[in-house]
Parts: sequence; C-alpha cells; structure tokens
Amino acid sequence: MKKQTKKTTIHEFVHKTKPWYRNGSVLILSIAALFIFIGVLTTIQPAYRLSSSTINEWTRQIKGSSFLYLVGMENRAFESAYPDDYQPLHTSDVAFRLTTSLKPEDPRSLLGKELPGFQQFDREILVAGEGTNYTNLTVESSAPLDVVLKEREASLPEEQDKETEENEGEKEEEDSSSQPTTGDRKVVFIYNTHNRESFLPHLPGVDNPDEAFHAEVNITKVSDELKKRLEEHGVGTQVDHTDNTGELQEKGWDYTADSYRASKPVVEAALAGNKDLQFVFDLHRDSMGRDVTTKQIDGKDFAKIMFVLGSENKHFEKNLQLANKLHHLMEEKYPGLSRGVEKYGGPGRNGVYNQDVSENALTIEFGGVDNNMDELYRSAAALAEVFSDYYWDAEKVQGNP
Repeated sequence: MKKQTKKTTIHEFVHKTKPWYRNGSVLILSIAALFIFIGVLTTIQPAYRLSSSTINEWTRQIKGSSFLYLVGMENRAFESAYPDDYQPLHTSDVAFRLTTSLKPEDPRSLLGKELPGFQQFDREILVAGEGTNYTNLTVESSAPLDVVLKEREASLPEEQDKETEENEGEKEEEDSSSQPTTGDRKVVFIYNTHNRESFLPHLPGVDNPDEAFHAEVNITKVSDELKKRLEEHGVGTQVDHTDNTGELQEKGWDYTADSYRASKPVVEAALAGNKDLQFVFDLHRDSMGRDVTTKQIDGKDFAKIMFVLGSENKHFEKNLQLANKLHHLMEEKYPGLSRGVEKYGGPGRNGVYNQDVSENALTIEFGGVDNNMDELYRSAAALAEVFSDYYWDAEKVQGNP
C-alpha cells in the first residue's frame, strides 16, 4: 500500500506540474514575440514607425479629464480637480477613438476621409497668430511647371525705402565691438525649394496669383536680405541659389510632387560640407492675398510670417519648439507680424518638407502674392532681429563664446 500511495503521489505531482510547463511555454513564446515586435519596429522605415507624435495624436483623442480619472484611481486627491462638466471615462468610447481616429462630436474626422479634397481644408493650427483661423491658412504653390517657367517681365526697385536706409546708417554708427559674432562660422543655412515664387507688385501685367513666378525677381531676394540682416547681428549665414525649378525641368519631374525631392540633396550637401550649420530655413511665398499676409506696425506695412511644420518628419517635436519660440519672441517685439505655426501633412501631402535633415529646420512663409519687396525686407529685418536674440541667448545658456 505504501508503494501504491507513493506512485499515486508522484503521478499527482506530475499531473499538477503540467500547467506550469504550459505556462512557461507561453511565457517564453511571449518574450520571443516581444523581441520580434521590437525588432520590426526598429528596422522598418522611419515613415512607418510609431513616433511620439503618433502617440500624441492618439492621446489627443482622449479628454484631459479622463487622465485625471486614471490618476484619481490611485490618488483620491486628484478627484477634486474634475471639471464641473466631467463625465466618467467610458472605455468603449476611448477604444473607438483610438482604433478609428474618429471623434463622434467632430464630423470633420469622418468627412475628411470620405469627401474628395476635404482634407485640404482640414488642417491643424498649432499656434494661432493674430487673425489666423482655418479659413486663411497657407496655400502652397501648385501651378504646372510650364506656367512656373514662363518668361515674364519684372521690375524691382533699385534702392530700398528711406526708412531702411536710415536704419542701416544708424547701425553702422554703433560700436561693432559690442556685437557678438560667429566669426567665419556659418550657422544658418537658407534655401528656397520653390525658388521662382514671385510677387504681383513686381510683375507688370500679371494679375493672376497662379502666374506669380519669375526667374530672378522672386523669394530668393528675401533670402539674401535675411542673410544680410542676420550677419548684421553677428550670425553667420549661408544662402543657396540653386535653381530647383530648373532642376525639375531637366529631370522631367513634377513641380508639385517633386520640388522637395529636388531640393533635398542641396540641403544634405550643405550640411555635409559645413558642420557648423545649426539651423535650416526654407523660405517660401504664400499664395494668400494681401488682407491675410500684411500687417501694419508703427505706420509701416510688413509682410506677415507663418511657420509651417511637416507632421511626418522625425524631428517634428524639436522643430515645433523652435517655431513656437520664434513666434512668441516675434509677438513681443512685433505684435501681429507672425501668423502662427501650422502643421501640414496627411494623405496627398509631403508631410516632411526636408525638415528631417535637422532638429532646427523650418519652412517659413514670407508674405503673399500681393506683398512688395519693401514690406518683405522689413519682415526679413524683423525676423533677423528676433532670431539673433534667440540665438545669442541660447549661446549664453550653453556657455559658448
């Protein structure tokens, strides 16, 4: 009987341990699956990876009070912070928002996916400047290449206005020894993807905004002026004059679809050839009218500025920090000059705009088709002043000479 009892006990023991082995197998398989999943996430192309911006977009579907509810489950003190209109968290609602990206209270989240062309107007304002709303956001140049390349007459004032000349004279009299400088180092790189974007006041006989293009009198003049002004503040600047539009013609590429594809090698070559470059600015001209793109400050007209960020570039958060800082600094010195910060991306759009080349890369819209060079130059001087303040403050914080 003792032997039989012993055998029964061992049998029972083995029988009872089977679930443990099964659980162990599940644990091993789970760990293996986790490593495989992590491997896939780290090897796929950056455009398809989960980024903090993607997670941020998911969490934007959840109300802030819902996070208070989750924290309140652990610490009752947070329950006192619930808003008056607070409603308990419904997991089914959260799951629906996260899995579909649809907001029951916002029909745009559904219409934007179903109506052709609707998403062109379903944009996102990250920081709203004076007068900026969803009806007057930036409009990117999208003319056929033959229209962009067409030869047109153009006029350009030989001299800047008297106000600009007086300011230059005053600056020359200032003691240059007190001005910090980067010396021979070029720390800012400026280029123009749509380099032939021009302005109607300088195109006699042209009144169609879709035809505001010229080979010489165009946004590159503003880039040169911004460089000049930045260097007056001691910030070494490099400007690229590549005719990206001409490159499109030579390669048989499309103006709308391939402009950034043509300009990216230019930026990459500049960064590879000069390790001192820290900031990359792509200057454009908006297609909106004068009422949207002009601001009068102290009796003088300025071309308003808009910062545009590609939502799908890997440096989105860092670029947003820079744009946000420049916007608020501009608001302090030139209230109303900045139109704000806009996020641009989604189906049918580039979504990167070469901003993946640097953590300090911005697309900057200067004025619109109805602005003239005097207004644009004033804005270039204002941005140079604001940016140089930002740059030298950052240098002091970092302890750089």
